[in-house]
Amino acid sequence: MSKYTKLIASVLLTSTILIAGCGAATVPTTTNEATGEQITITDFNDRAITVNGVPDKIAALSIGETNIIYSLEGSLVGRPTTDVPLQWDSSYDVREIGTTHEVDLEQIAYVKPQVVLAHNIMNEKDVAKLESIGAKVVLTSGNSVADIQRQITLFGELLQKQSKAEQLVAEIDSKLTELAAESKASVPALIVYGAPGTFMAALPNSLAGDLLSLSGGTNIAADYPQLASYPQYATLDMERIVKSNPQAIFIMTHADPDDVKDSFIREMEASSAWNSIDAVKNGRIEVLPAELFGSNPGTRITESLDYMSKALHP
Repeated sequence: MSKYTKLIASVLLTSTILIAGCGAATVPTTTNEATGEQITITDFNDRAITVNGVPDKIAALSIGETNIIYSLEGSLVGRPTTDVPLQWDSSYDVREIGTTHEVDLEQIAYVKPQVVLAHNIMNEKDVAKLESIGAKVVLTSGNSVADIQRQITLFGELLQKQSKAEQLVAEIDSKLTELAAESKASVPALIVYGAPGTFMAALPNSLAGDLLSLSGGTNIAADYPQLASYPQYATLDMERIVKSNPQAIFIMTHADPDDVKDSFIREMEASSAWNSIDAVKNGRIEVLPAELFGSNPGTRITESLDYMSKALHP
């Protein structure tokens, strides 16, 4: 081999090594990190969450977050365990990972999510153990329509689907404008959260209370003292309920709706005071659909508003 040929071979070998070395430094660790761009969002607890590129492995612990992610054209590797009907058929094929009330760490570890969507109060205690399996935790909640719009905007940033998020938020604004333009008398109403043997009044700072107000109702429990353990709810005060005389009573539940309604009616029958209330006399006691009122319904909140408006003004 001539000196010239050896020189060319040496240059080529050196170039190959340099290129290979540069390539090794930029190999992505997830499928969406090829650009190396970082996305930073701030969750409802003012925590800055940074991910390397758009995450394609997300787990959600509640129905609302599930619906929002799919509405933003995303998908999940883990979804909440629930008997409530889901909006997206494709989400039924996703592995169940527990709920905001009972996190299944084993199942979450199995699906290896990059991001877990959790509740800003109930799951704050779970952040450390979720991070210990390599997941970033985004804490949010849906205690009002405004909260749900904020969730949509936040998840839109996470998925880099800002335009779609703006569209979804605008649709909710449009529904609110539509309801506000309707000239209907406000209806005094009571919203009861129930499980067999346990009933509480929903306050205005709950999602159900917010939906009632925005749909043309007056919450007769607005000034009831909140429960320390459940600040969105209050103890039922029979004397005050009779005095307020609600025209409609709505029951929301996560449990079997028929059982809960039967249990509530039995409780009413045990107290003659209920019989003096217009809602009881006129048979205006209704169990609300769990998928729209039992928890945060995500992007289906427009359906919740429609349902409540029609229930208040039949």
